Amino acid sequence: MIFTIKNIVPVIAAKWYGNDENCTVDNVSIDSRSLQNGSGTLFFALAGHNHNGHDYIESLITKGVSNFVVHHIPEKLSGKANFLVVTDTLQSLQQFAAYYRKLFSIPVIGITGSNGKTIVKEWLNFLLSPEYNIIRSPKSYNSQVGVPLSVIGINEKHNLGIFEAGISTTGEMEKLEPIIQPTIGILTYIGTAHDEGFSDRRQKITEKLRLFQHTEVLIYQKNDTIDSLLDAKLKTFSWSFDDPKADVVIQKQGNSLNITYQEHHFSVTVPFQDAASVENTIHCLMTLLYLGYTESVIQERIPNLYPMEMRLQVKNGIHNCTIIDDSYSSDYQSLKIALDFLEQHKTHQKKTVILSDIFQSGFPIDELYSKVTRLLINNKIERVIGIGETISRYMIDYKGFIAFKNTSDFLNLYNPTAFENETILVKGARNFHFEEIVTLLEEKTHETVLEINLNAISHNLNFYKSKLKPGTKVMVMVKAFGYGSGSFEIAKLLAHHKVDYLGVAFADEGIALRNAGIDMPIIVMNPENSAFSAMI
Repeated sequence: MIFTIKNIVPVIAAKWYGNDENCTVDNVSIDSRSLQNGSGTLFFALAGHNHNGHDYIESLITKGVSNFVVHHIPEKLSGKANFLVVTDTLQSLQQFAAYYRKLFSIPVIGITGSNGKTIVKEWLNFLLSPEYNIIRSPKSYNSQVGVPLSVIGINEKHNLGIFEAGISTTGEMEKLEPIIQPTIGILTYIGTAHDEGFSDRRQKITEKLRLFQHTEVLIYQKNDTIDSLLDAKLKTFSWSFDDPKADVVIQKQGNSLNITYQEHHFSVTVPFQDAASVENTIHCLMTLLYLGYTESVIQERIPNLYPMEMRLQVKNGIHNCTIIDDSYSSDYQSLKIALDFLEQHKTHQKKTVILSDIFQSGFPIDELYSKVTRLLINNKIERVIGIGETISRYMIDYKGFIAFKNTSDFLNLYNPTAFENETILVKGARNFHFEEIVTLLEEKTHETVLEINLNAISHNLNFYKSKLKPGTKVMVMVKAFGYGSGSFEIAKLLAHHKVDYLGVAFADEGIALRNAGIDMPIIVMNPENSAFSAMI
């Protein structure tokens, strides 16, 4: 859909400065690296902790971008582009997305909860795609920035939207609801993640329910707490394992779900056994029922659901071990889910859990680790390797407990040969970098892969720049073709971070970067007379 600057100004309450208010835009961007159409792009200059979109405006103008939403016009750029000046660029992005959403009357499924949002979204896309042209959130775009960017992707060809919304504190969902404007709501499991952002669990549920204040129906697992917080005017479509008052009553027997709906009974085979996947499957099944899909179609499609490789990945380990990789989250509820998954996928009787400090639990520390201890005992975990100062202090009395202060200590001190013929759950918060432990324990295949972590390079660069006086210029060496790690990819990243100069050893390295499209200043440390003509 095409807009003019004149159309957009009142939508986001902006003051326009420029020379062409009839200039058209058909694309929105917040990332200077991912421009689709420079001349047709409206760039929102968001300000974050490490980056400020205003710093990239000058270079974007040279790439053909001429329309910017800003909270101030950078020096020397006045008159060189259309500037829409606002108080808060993020708020303006959200306002524009809400306006854009109203232009489409398609049904939209809105999903929120603590766990399972992305999986339910992806599975619904799989189940419904034969009948619908679906627009959905890419990856896990469920934040204050991700949601508006997702919704702005709707076009005239779409006849169904599926968007997820995540919040971490009060006041956030009321900003996302008018952007998504769901017609069908799905509330997934409410766990302990982000409990610290709310006064109690009831407040968290209340905040999440704000997404559904204008939906035609809410799909959820019937629950007394949720029921007490629902708006009496909201139509619901509920399911339960044990409450006969639910619209759909489900009994699980092995790999089958026995469904009772409107006095009709039928069974569906599910391709999963762990509780989290079964619950996510049921939310998808309920959506199919609500949309009027027949029993035969449901029975045909549900068994074809596939595992999402986001977490809880099963891998072959060294010394005949099996590794369950859940190295990117650590909260109490997800630990329960992971232990259930471990039980379902164990290939050996011996079970080991490598666990980091636990965050986002909502419990006092001593109560939390008391619960964790009971959970591990009930799941018959023979050995627990705790990594982190808190878990090392509170679980020291657990039989079979081994403590390490941090991940580096474990990697340096623990002998991998101590693992043999067992199933190992590796579960830790992101900042513990448990992926390094998985790499240590995973069975090696006969190939060599060098993986460069560009995020780590960005982090290191920002750290060193923070130690410099403002205005100090920075040159980064990328000689020897990035020391064998990919000179173009690294140079492109450094250009995005506004490094002043790149340094190379010889002219041919600089020429290769120029030919690849790197246009920032390059200093050749060892120029040769014979290379001068090629350098010019």
